[in-house]
Amino acid sequence: MKRARWTLRKRGLGRGRNRDRERPYKWSCFGIRTNCFCGGTNSNGSISPNLGRQSSVNAMVKRLVDLVAASVGLMVAGPLMVLVAIGIRATMGSPVMFRQRRPGLDGRLFTLLKFRTMCVDRERECQWQYDEQRLTPIGRILRRTSLDELPQLINILRGEMSLVGPRPLLPEYLPYYKDRERLRHTVRPGITGWAQVNGRNSLPWDEKLALDAWYVEHQSVLLDLRILYLTAIRVFQRRDINPDPHMNLQPLHQERSHSATLPR
Repeated sequence: MKRARWTLRKRGLGRGRNRDRERPYKWSCFGIRTNCFCGGTNSNGSISPNLGRQSSVNAMVKRLVDLVAASVGLMVAGPLMVLVAIGIRATMGSPVMFRQRRPGLDGRLFTLLKFRTMCVDRERECQWQYDEQRLTPIGRILRRTSLDELPQLINILRGEMSLVGPRPLLPEYLPYYKDRERLRHTVRPGITGWAQVNGRNSLPWDEKLALDAWYVEHQSVLLDLRILYLTAIRVFQRRDINPDPHMNLQPLHQERSHSATLPR
């Protein structure tokens, strides 16, 4: 019996081998620990090969590409970033960077970096004003060209973000995610993502979060390359870019808390 059981496990048919395949495990890539899933479950509890799946090889390749691309990107875009920083400093004063805490991998908070696009004094004194009135001319240009996102290359080098992944949202949204939407925190957030190339600011929350969950379920190196290609096209075409934040969606926590209070 022991010899037969050992033979089954060696061939991948024993209970021990299968149980290990369904369990998430942690591994270290370039000094950064992350979760890696070899299997997952559907809403009905059955095993799904794609749900939350990211093999160790795929994750390592993704992280290596992130490091190389972010390093090259900072070297190439470095002079442009210096010019943008000088322009912000000359027209809006300090600080040059906008920093905000956002949840990332496993819901851990990190400091998101962006070039500042709004006037600080107006943010402090005129909270009631529309965001359109708080945007500066140079800030409007930065948002239209997505240049305000360039400092997030530093977040990638720190291991807090990736080139491709769900966009990091506000910590206030965490209690309002549905079960499938929480998949977004099983991967690193990205500078661009599947939702960004399929509508960006024009999408309702449910559709945007569903696209992020779909990306996590189907992530691969080829899909990342496709998203980067589509992102470049949309940036040059300036499609789905809304520089006026006041025309964006209602915040998720307000929308869903309001929906929960509506009579049915």
